Amino acid sequence: MNLDYELYAKIFKALSDQNRLKIIDILSCGEKCACDLLEHFEFTQPTLSHHMKILMECGIVHCRKEGLWSYYSLNSNKCNKLSLFLMNLITDTDDCICKDIKKCECK
Repeated sequence: MNLDYELYAKIFKALSDQNRLKIIDILSCGEKCACDLLEHFEFTQPTLSHHMKILMECGIVHCRKEGLWSYYSLNSNKCNKLSLFLMNLITDTDDCICKDIKKCECK
């Protein structure tokens, strides 16, 4: 299995902020308008835009424009791949990178 560690590190970096984790949690219930997201935070619209830009750049969130409004939703395909990556990363599987690493002969 060839894992894209750089891509997933970028996603984990984006998720390392508590506000962005909360945004992901809110979006797990379905598409939300920026104004609906703002109701859950004590920061300004420009700050929300900053967080959304980071989540969109790593591909975990989609944005849809309708007139003056922006609607956000999770990229379920990317979220599923992220879940699988994390499961494969912490599980000893047949194609685990551990199988290619020689045991230490130091004694």
